[in-house]
Amino acid sequence: MLVTQILFGANVAVFLGMVLAGVSITGPTSADLIQWGANWGPLTLGGSWWRLFSCMFLHIGIIHMAFNMWCLWDLGALCESLYGHWTFAAVYLISGLAASLTSVAWHPGGVSAGASGAIFGIAGALIASYYLGEFSLPRAALSSTFRSVVLFAGYNLIFGALSGRTDNAAHVGGLAAGLVLGALIARVAPASDALGRRLGILLFGAVSIAGGTLWMQHSRSYILHATRGRELLGQHKTAEAISEFRYSIRQRPDYGPAHYALANAYFSQNQFAAAEGELNRVLDLQPQMTWARYQLGVVYLKQKRTQQARDIFAQLLAKYPHDSDAHVGMGMVLAAEENHQAAIDEYKAAAKLEESELGGLYYHLGLSYARLKMYDQAIEAYRQEQKESSDDYDTEIALANAYEAKGMQQQASDALRRAAQLKSGQ
Repeated sequence: MLVTQILFGANVAVFLGMVLAGVSITGPTSADLIQWGANWGPLTLGGSWWRLFSCMFLHIGIIHMAFNMWCLWDLGALCESLYGHWTFAAVYLISGLAASLTSVAWHPGGVSAGASGAIFGIAGALIASYYLGEFSLPRAALSSTFRSVVLFAGYNLIFGALSGRTDNAAHVGGLAAGLVLGALIARVAPASDALGRRLGILLFGAVSIAGGTLWMQHSRSYILHATRGRELLGQHKTAEAISEFRYSIRQRPDYGPAHYALANAYFSQNQFAAAEGELNRVLDLQPQMTWARYQLGVVYLKQKRTQQARDIFAQLLAKYPHDSDAHVGMGMVLAAEENHQAAIDEYKAAAKLEESELGGLYYHLGLSYARLKMYDQAIEAYRQEQKESSDDYDTEIALANAYEAKGMQQQASDALRRAAQLKSGQ
């Protein structure tokens, strides 16, 4: 059980490392899993192919890990005693890689982790070996054990299909790889001393994985270009990012995330008509993507199409009355209509709820106070915005204007100087 014990220890060590680093022991977030090497299409297909391997040692909570390690201990011991150390290790790892590849091909937007794909691989190898005559012990002595193996595979596949939360694509990929490898070993190299033939079989498995990876890189390159576009956008290389997003969309016209990212890129360039077109395309593809609807409302405001913006935020408020972003959006509409007291009420309602992702809540609140010549309240709002969003050019300019209106010349000069520094830094 040497290899089984090493694999067991590696999985436990990774889980303990996550827990010691502050990750939840029962329910790690997707962000935690991605940070620790989970299989996630935008990163895996974006060039981080090592995630196909690392995700095999990562688990989504202690129950997930405990179940997988129990299965690994039992099935691993049996499979390793049958094949020997290095053949077992190769079957396990090749099956795990096949499972990861199948998972990212089936749902590239999902976050996948766990040893179950590799464990299904050794279950598949055992099933193939048993039915194709690999074992030298009497079948009667092993029939109950292999009945358990078959039940394990069948139950987990059915449960995974019914639950909707289990990564069944990884299970199927691992099981298929294990069945193929087990069948080839049983028929071509059943003896442990058939080193050359076994090496050939395992090399075939490894080459198949490499070929599948190359195929994935080609067929899913639209994800790669979208990922590069987001990286370029984060580096403020907007023109290059737009080119990457357009290339991604040419390859896969119905890929919603690329349309959404392109809309954000256009928005940052003040190309509001182009942003509107992309957001409408996103909503055609994914009508339930509420965040695209928020963004579309803001785009309408930027184009001074106030009534259309009002309609969007009114619909969102009717559906989500406790959503801070919907209140901020409606506040922006009311401010555009010069109804600043009503806008202030909406901003205050948003402030009582969870943090707004639209951003600039207190900045917009300050603008409405300033329009009503309530400069003390405006200054207080702008200072709160400074705490919320740190350095921001527009906030410093608005604060300088409020100080100027109050006759606080020194403070106005200081705010203008900070604004100039931020502008030169940008």
